[in-house]
Amino acid sequence: MSTVYQSQSTPKADGFYMPGEYEEQERTWILWPHRSDVWRGGAKPAQKVFAEIIRTVARFQPITVGVNSEDYPAVCEMFDSEENVRVLLMEYNDSWIRDPGPAFLVNDNGEVALSHFHFNAYGGFIDGLYFPWDKDASLGMQISQIEGVRRYRPEDYILEGGSFNCDGQGTVVTTEMCLLNEDRNPQYTKEQIEELLGEYLGIEKVIWIKDGIDPYETNGHVDDVACFSAPGEVCCMWTDDPNHKFYRECQDAYKTLSEATDARGRKLKIHKVIMPSESVYMTEEEASTIALVEGSLPRTPEDAFEPSYLNFLPINGAVLVPQFGDVNDAQALEDIKAAYPDREVIGIMTREIIYGGGNIHCITQQQPKARVK
Repeated sequence: MSTVYQSQSTPKADGFYMPGEYEEQERTWILWPHRSDVWRGGAKPAQKVFAEIIRTVARFQPITVGVNSEDYPAVCEMFDSEENVRVLLMEYNDSWIRDPGPAFLVNDNGEVALSHFHFNAYGGFIDGLYFPWDKDASLGMQISQIEGVRRYRPEDYILEGGSFNCDGQGTVVTTEMCLLNEDRNPQYTKEQIEELLGEYLGIEKVIWIKDGIDPYETNGHVDDVACFSAPGEVCCMWTDDPNHKFYRECQDAYKTLSEATDARGRKLKIHKVIMPSESVYMTEEEASTIALVEGSLPRTPEDAFEPSYLNFLPINGAVLVPQFGDVNDAQALEDIKAAYPDREVIGIMTREIIYGGGNIHCITQQQPKARVK
């Protein structure tokens, strides 16, 4: 176990890097939903889906569930007899651990560390989604203390976990729509952002995809668009229907990836993953059960939630894939199975999660297994 402290160096300088999500994992992290202004029905329908995800992950590997003080006794009892489920009291504002949570790193000497980026709730006072976000912004510090690992902290760089994806071999893929947005890091040029990604994720090359599919919620996170599924292989959202809402974005992302090489000079093998056929909407009754609180984004039946099967979660031996009751649900499972042929591909109905603004990948964070080379 590493000494717990905030390093004044950078991960890259110390030999740390972020592994691919397809690599072996130590555990998964998740935060229990509780906000009545984000989740309908006092968060009870969302909690039911979270519990299904927790129990599914626990079939394959350990999972840590962070819970606020109000729900802590009930959640402890709920999972008291569940193998591989650890429940911890944690401080957080919302339940999207992927984004404010830390990026776990490894080196080749069996050590684990983390990069703790800054967080402003997807846009701060320009177009952020909620306030306050101070507890979410402290998650990297909390987790470094819980796990007893070294923490790296850039001076002022804002970066959400859903906005980048690493291959563990020197390459990261991201979107210009998010990382170059004026509400994140306007003080940095594109070249400086690449340098910061290199230093704090331990990578050598950035592949820039132009746009994501949700310019209003996350400003286009890449975890709806593309992710590495193996060395030299990448999944990409796809439709060949010219009338699809995101036909252009899919074509552009595929073209970018087709013309790219990774940090090791390899042309990428691309697995096309079909997009849902249509946006998701809440009913008027569902929307009416969400509390209106100053500082949070209201939900209405007119709001379109943009689903993507790419917002899946790879774990040891399995992949958890969102399902929406869409005509393309079954095809998506087949597409993802082609990219992960040795894993069990498990569909989970996640409309309740997308109502909150994200999906399975957004509500989870992987902790990689330490490795020695």
